[in-house]
Amino acid sequence: MELIMADRMEIDEPRGTKRKDPPSSTEDNIPRRIQANVVNKIAAGEIIVAPVHALKELIENAVDAGATSLEVLVKDGGLKLLQITDNGHGIDKEDLPILCERFTTSKLKKFEDLSSICTYGFRGEALASISHIAHLTVTTKTKNSSCAWRAHYDGGKLSPAKPGQSPDPKPTAGRGGTQISVEDLFYNVPTRRKAFRSPSDEYNKIIDMIGRYSIHCAGVAFSCKKHGDSGTSISVQSQASTLDRIRQIHGGNVANELIQFSAADDRWGFKASGWATNANYHIKKTTLLLFINNRSVESSNIKKAVEQTYSAFLPKSGHPFVYLSLEIDPQRVDVNIHPTKREVNFLNEDEIIQCVCETIREKLAAVDTSRTFMTQTLLPGTLLPGGTSQNTDNSSSKTPTTSRKTPARPYENNLVRTDSSLRKITSMFPSADKASGSSATADSSTSNAGLEPQYEVTDRESTHCRLTSIRDLRTDVRDDMHHELTEIIANHTFIGIVDEKRRLAAIQGGVKLFLIDYGRACFEYFYQVGLTDFGNFGVIKFQPALDLREVLQIAAEQEKTAEKDGTSADDDFDVAEVVEKVAAQLIERRQMLLEYFSLEVTPAGELLSIPLLVKGYAPSMAKLPQFLLRLGPYVNWTEEKACFESFLKELATYYVPEQLPPFPGNDQVEENVPDEIKARRAHVRRAVEHVFFPAFKARLVATKSFMKGGVLELANLKGLYRVFERC
Repeated sequence: MELIMADRMEIDEPRGTKRKDPPSSTEDNIPRRIQANVVNKIAAGEIIVAPVHALKELIENAVDAGATSLEVLVKDGGLKLLQITDNGHGIDKEDLPILCERFTTSKLKKFEDLSSICTYGFRGEALASISHIAHLTVTTKTKNSSCAWRAHYDGGKLSPAKPGQSPDPKPTAGRGGTQISVEDLFYNVPTRRKAFRSPSDEYNKIIDMIGRYSIHCAGVAFSCKKHGDSGTSISVQSQASTLDRIRQIHGGNVANELIQFSAADDRWGFKASGWATNANYHIKKTTLLLFINNRSVESSNIKKAVEQTYSAFLPKSGHPFVYLSLEIDPQRVDVNIHPTKREVNFLNEDEIIQCVCETIREKLAAVDTSRTFMTQTLLPGTLLPGGTSQNTDNSSSKTPTTSRKTPARPYENNLVRTDSSLRKITSMFPSADKASGSSATADSSTSNAGLEPQYEVTDRESTHCRLTSIRDLRTDVRDDMHHELTEIIANHTFIGIVDEKRRLAAIQGGVKLFLIDYGRACFEYFYQVGLTDFGNFGVIKFQPALDLREVLQIAAEQEKTAEKDGTSADDDFDVAEVVEKVAAQLIERRQMLLEYFSLEVTPAGELLSIPLLVKGYAPSMAKLPQFLLRLGPYVNWTEEKACFESFLKELATYYVPEQLPPFPGNDQVEENVPDEIKARRAHVRRAVEHVFFPAFKARLVATKSFMKGGVLELANLKGLYRVFERC
């Protein structure tokens, strides 16, 4: 016993000592090699996630082969058997040995063909992936072949149908086209096989996928049934129209409420067409059938934009059915970004989405007056509104119900003002007209028509923004959108300016009255214009050119005066040093400023132009020195996204109308107000009513931060009626 303990003490090392690796065997010393079989199984697991993904690949291959009829047979949700039969061109016998090898494709001749791909498949991974995780059988016959050929595949290579037989394709009887049978899917991936909840769930996904392609693929017949069933779950004829296909797949309730739409724009290189439900139909969850270049894909951005478009027409919990087919220039689309090709990237996504949604909005608005409602006749003996009962005798039944033509009187607390040309509340304030002088009239547009600046149209082509930073900033704005406030502004009625010094205006939204800080609203609007029109701004030219350093010196001296008045002398700074430093920054980055922001500075330091964001309004030239000075310390010139964001916010701040002194009171006279302030006040008032708020109505995305401090609900018509009733 003592000897054994001694041996253990010699073998065991002290506690805390790091043990050495055990001696390696001869096999462990061999360098590790890449295992092709493991790589292929991993790739197959990424491409074929479920039976429905295998079916999608097989459907696309059949349509690429010119098939006009597809028959699908499913057993156990596709896990036991997934068979698709088409009448396409078929596969030559000589191509069968390499049919299931990875990256075998007939769609691409060279890699550059990806930029103009117009087919469904292009990577040659579908059949290869299926053959690595299932037993694959292909029976095919071409037009010139005297018989059909059947081949079995395992691991991407030909395999014998039974042990001991030759793996070469065997002649057999068959019709023109191709039949592909996928048996025992994921048989060698037990973890994936056990992860599926039930065969019925997988079968429902298969039905949904076949329904999508049967609606989109015009001229192609589709059928699908379960193994052992006599009837089919889906049966669509080849001559059926798109509307009939939607009726067969989604029912008559959807098809009866569909409206057709189409849109196109050569600038963005796209065409769009589809069908969408009108305001009479709504469901609990949005159904979006989206095809981009004939490929079924998903897009959360398009789905959100469609739901936002319908929010103004449907109840709060209502959602639409939309089938949308987008045809985009293949050179603008990147199809090779997802293993299952479920997603694609394309240029000018925001512009295309906006154009499509605007088309749908116009169609919905055109048919919004045709809403239908279900009615029910009164039961016998029920009291009518007049106090009489509905009799059941023959004399009374002969009188048609349509003879009652007395219109229902609307409740005043539900009346909404919709005509902005009617008399405004501001016309009832004589003090405002008196204070504005004899030149003020009810229609400010006629009195200030001479203040409209002259514009020149250039032949410069618009540029397409491909910067990821700008796309991210646009996404940030959409994510911060306050949907209810955006809808209120999009459908508001402008009432009038309340306070020019505090930059307040009143609008009506439905039966509510709101007070809007149009200064903050203008900041939001001009910042969003900067993102939307990035790289395509107009130009405000200075003739003659301004000396950049002189303009900066004006702002620096004003800043220094403000520093001395408000703080101690320790915060003093050298004006000349600051001016030179900011001027050097702007001159150094003059090419970028000109290309992206239309702000032109010469190498000698002359300011030739600044960006023009909106027609009908000229920013205050008194704010120009401060704007240029802030471009130095308040713009992050080191990071792309932060640079664009900070510059556009400074530009939006410059364009925000300045705070103007109020109209003179009883102890003042209008003649004492300088003519410059009079002209500027008239210009701003006209821009607020006729430029800014119409622009807000058309394209402003109200953010949550603007909702917190820029909007105040003054009154609710229904609430006011309750107050009057108590009185």
